[in-house]
Amino acid sequence: MNQQLSISFPNFISVHIKREDLIHPFVSGNKFRKLKYNLLQAKEENQETVLTFGGAFSNHIAAVAFAGKEKGFKTIGIIRGDELGSKISGNPTLLFAQNCGMQLEFISREEYRLKSEASFLENLKKQFGDFYLIPEGGTNELAVKGCQEILTEEDVVFDYICCSIGTGGTISGIINSVLPYQKVLGFPALKGDFLKDEIRNFAQNENWDLITDYHFGGYGKIDSALIGFINQFYEENQIPLDPIYTGKMVFGVIDLINKNYFPAQSKILLIHTGGIQGIQGMNIKLRNKQLPTININV
Repeated sequence: MNQQLSISFPNFISVHIKREDLIHPFVSGNKFRKLKYNLLQAKEENQETVLTFGGAFSNHIAAVAFAGKEKGFKTIGIIRGDELGSKISGNPTLLFAQNCGMQLEFISREEYRLKSEASFLENLKKQFGDFYLIPEGGTNELAVKGCQEILTEEDVVFDYICCSIGTGGTISGIINSVLPYQKVLGFPALKGDFLKDEIRNFAQNENWDLITDYHFGGYGKIDSALIGFINQFYEENQIPLDPIYTGKMVFGVIDLINKNYFPAQSKILLIHTGGIQGIQGMNIKLRNKQLPTININV
């Protein structure tokens, strides 16, 4: 569903937001898209177990846990940070995953860096038996295939398609499905433009660019300005934004509009990739730092 924002933009610019966060109550946004064909492939391979990786408040971990339960898979989550094993009850994301039946295995950050190495994966198979592997964040060729279905016929009217970026899978699928006159703008949640190489591994077109000025200090970093923006945006539009991904992207797009980045009469589509479940965990961190919280009920 595309929803027009109730904000007055200069230069007759129109902005709509595609509510991918409404696809599914627990497997929302790009996670639904990324898992769709991976879980079908796991079924085709007669796999009973799905194993993946993630951090303390990972949208991906939560989505795989629920989707696995829904589709009849056993799920295993390899979690970054061995200290988290004793803190599940105070972590909304990990508690949700565990309640969905996911087996959580906590490893050190040093071990976690080895997650793509063949020897590390072989040791996991010795420990857990055979499994279908989904990488951290869910990005692989099947995930990109799913994300190519985000845009529909109603989206041909837009000049710019904007989305946040974590591992690059979502934007790659969008890039592969846009029309020649459309441009895709990605807003990384991480510092730097190193993701360009990752995106080129999957994306076939060249009509895209990365806007790297709105990471707010890096992955998982936010400040009072972003919190205030998310709260005000929700109050004015009744659209929740997560602070890690979509919130930063929407902040960036509106800032660029006010700086005359976009030509007059541009039609802009923002992709809401979900991630709302992470707000609870972020608010715990904000309270611990005695900072304002995100006033959105999840």
